[in-house]
Order: sequence, then structure tokens, then C-alpha cells
Amino acid sequence: MGRIFKRGRHWSSNIKREGGKRSGLEVQVASQLVVAKVEYKYETENERIPYTDPKTHTYLPDFRLANGIYVECKGWFKAEDRKKHLLIKYQHPELDIRFIFSNPNSRLSKKSKTTYADWCVKNGFKFAKGIIPTEWLNAKTTHA
Repeated sequence: MGRIFKRGRHWSSNIKREGGKRSGLEVQVASQLVVAKVEYKYETENERIPYTDPKTHTYLPDFRLANGIYVECKGWFKAEDRKKHLLIKYQHPELDIRFIFSNPNSRLSKKSKTTYADWCVKNGFKFAKGIIPTEWLNAKTTHA
């Protein structure tokens, strides 16, 4: 686990991904997990999840909580990400993947009336805004 510190009103982290820094939302979620003393893994290579579209790809979740819940942080929920998550849900129904959005009321596109939240509800994904709900942190799962 990385060292999390507070700079001004915002949390920051010295944990870096290959090729860059975490997104602000990922830093916020990591900070929440550290403060709550919740064990987690961040983009761990051995956590890659294979899926086919029709070629074989792998998905690297942002966070895997100790209770087995995968948490994906999204500021912008692009069409290819939505397609990928539907394929993974279909091919791995045993996985519990949930989303944290910067703004779940954002629309899928300028012309769409559907929001990120609407898409999650329609497709059976749990989601939250900004931070992980306490009930997710305390949830008991069978796939930990």
C-alpha cells in the first residue's frame, strides 16, 4: 500500500502507475481505503481478467478489495469501456465489478439521454459517486 498524504484540501498519493500518475478519482478512492484501513490491491498484474471480443484481451481492474469486490473508477465512461464491461460480465458472471463515477449523472454522449447511472441500472452494475460506500467495504462475498 502506498503512502497517502493531504495537500491543501485534496488527497494525493506517491503511488504511480506505469507511464503516469493515478487519476484524481483513483487517488480519492485509495485515500478512502487507507483511512478506513481496508486492504486492497491496485492494478495488480496477476489480477488481470481475460475476455474475448472476438480476440482475447485482458482487463486490469483499478482496485480489488479484500472481500473480492472489484472497483473501477471512471471519470469518462467511453463506449469501448461499456462494451468491455458487458463482455466481462457475460463471460465472468461470478465477478462482482462495481463503479465509482466522478459524476454518475453524466450522459453517455451529447445526444444521449442515458446517464452512466442509467446504464449501470439497466445492465445490473452497482455504482456510486466519488467514494466507495461503507456497505461495499463491509460486504461479505463468496469470491474473496
